[in-house]
Amino acid sequence: MDKRNALRAGAVTAAATLMMLMTSPAMALTRDDGDDPGSGLSVAQTLGLYVLAPIVLFAIIAGLVMLPSLGKGKKK
Repeated sequence: MDKRNALRAGAVTAAATLMMLMTSPAMALTRDDGDDPGSGLSVAQTLGLYVLAPIVLFAIIAGLVMLPSLGKGKKK
């Protein structure tokens, strides 16, 4: 890669980074008309939903994938 392309890539990366840093999350704090958020999740509910549920689903899917090979037994 020559210097000109490297400089162009650096400028594009820097501009994109600055654009992302300048955006403000302040609009996330304003409520919209008809917005009706529910109650928050407890720590136990959050851990169950985002940690335990994916692990359980992974174990179920892995077990279902391994199930056909378990019935065949060892090959010679």
